[in-house]
Amino acid sequence: MNDFITSGLNSFGAVVSEQFFSDITRGTFFAVFGFFLAMTITPVYTWFAYRREWWKRARGVAVTGEKAKIFQKLHAKKHQRHIPTMAGIIFVFSTALITVLFNLERSQTWLPVAAMVGAGFVGLMDDIININSKINQDGLRARTKATLIFLVSLIGGLWFFSKLGVSSIMVPLLGTVQIGWLIVPLFVFVVISTANAVNITDGLDGLSGGLSVVAFSTYAIIAFLQGQTGIAVFCMTLVGALLSYTWFNIYPARFFMGDSGSFALGTALAVVSMLTDTVLLLPIIGGVFVMEVGSSLLQILSKKFRGGKKIFKIAPIHHHFEALGWPETRVTMRFWLLGVMCSMLGLLVYMVEYL
Repeated sequence: MNDFITSGLNSFGAVVSEQFFSDITRGTFFAVFGFFLAMTITPVYTWFAYRREWWKRARGVAVTGEKAKIFQKLHAKKHQRHIPTMAGIIFVFSTALITVLFNLERSQTWLPVAAMVGAGFVGLMDDIININSKINQDGLRARTKATLIFLVSLIGGLWFFSKLGVSSIMVPLLGTVQIGWLIVPLFVFVVISTANAVNITDGLDGLSGGLSVVAFSTYAIIAFLQGQTGIAVFCMTLVGALLSYTWFNIYPARFFMGDSGSFALGTALAVVSMLTDTVLLLPIIGGVFVMEVGSSLLQILSKKFRGGKKIFKIAPIHHHFEALGWPETRVTMRFWLLGVMCSMLGLLVYMVEYL
């Protein structure tokens, strides 16, 4: 009898191992596929970007309205050499094309790819206006941009609740908590917050690309552990395409992702966290993104309520370290390391509380 049970368990373990190995192999294949497709598209984008002069216009005004003198001083030389923007369309297009053709599942990948493309389109409009300084050097009006991202997130939230039937979240120590239709405003809040956090972080060569690779790799592991292969493969496809982008975006950057990339990444990351029911782990896994947006928020509040006094020399915090004298590459790589540690911590919490 014991031999029979042992034999059965071994057979079950073999089946599980074979399936898991198959899923990992599929995800790795699509990561490589995404990398080489993005690499193939990059020369096409580069040709148009330099021919059409899609130069990124340096920020002239801070969020609070005054002239961005410190920022202009820190990055004057960089923008003198004309660096094109809108390169986010490379990894958004590559990931969307592969997902739609080979990995489209109604319950897993339709929502993240649709939300990513929708937010990317909003960012694309902002980038187009930014490169056309005759219209508005800084892009879409803040209110217009916020409204469009809100609409994308609202549509996604309604689909999440009504079509996928999700009405609960997993809370560590408490288990599954039913919140009903409140899942929709939660979805909207998470998407808007994460999209803006990634957008704010995208200020140094290679910074957002590298951090996003780490975050999506972590969520690919989580999705694999949950058996949500579609989501895992989507994440790995995006990781592959992002690695291609980051190849050219590390210092000195050949191009920038622009809002078309940062909004798309932040939105996709938020949606994946909702689909894997790990939204409360997102602030841990994306800890550097939280730190970046938090520093900007604190700076704004400090200026408003402390008579213009600042906490940081310049916000977000990556520019503060630049202003302290850190080379751009040092800030980027140390933030990458922080991103890895945050993801490892988030994965550890997942293993302890969610499995």
